[in-house]
Amino acid sequence: MTNEQFKVLIEQYESLVFSVCYQLVRDHHEAQNLAQDTFVSAFAHIDTVKEQNLKAWLTRIAANKAKDYLKSAYIRKVALSQDMSELDAVRAEASPERLVIDQENADFIRKSVYHLKEPYHKVAVLFFLEERSVEEISQTLERPKKTVQTQLYRAKLALQEQLRKEGFHP
Repeated sequence: MTNEQFKVLIEQYESLVFSVCYQLVRDHHEAQNLAQDTFVSAFAHIDTVKEQNLKAWLTRIAANKAKDYLKSAYIRKVALSQDMSELDAVRAEASPERLVIDQENADFIRKSVYHLKEPYHKVAVLFFLEERSVEEISQTLERPKKTVQTQLYRAKLALQEQLRKEGFHP
């Protein structure tokens, strides 16, 4: 594909790619950066895709870029600093009461996950406690991805109900 043809491709799909990124990250500037990253990646591998699959392929690249961005430790740090002033962060860290409450809440949730019945127990442990992706869980447990997604959804519902019964308040 020539540079001119790729330029036409960008003009044709830039709104779609930006929209996909924005829907996931909810930040205009970051969505612009991710859209640009999407087209850079696409340019490097454009010869590997059939023309009739371009739209779906670009959408998938955009979604993956946005998901990777959201997973990054950097965004978690930035979100924390934006949500709390530095003084509040220092106060929250310095408060022994807050640390005890947070630890008790984490222990309570961890115990709740461990008390789930199968087939939800393994899926919940891998997802919530070991922070594995649905794809990794699917491979580890040798279950179809859709089955893992359904079991994870049901595990979340069971956890919510269990926590509600116990009167859990974070």
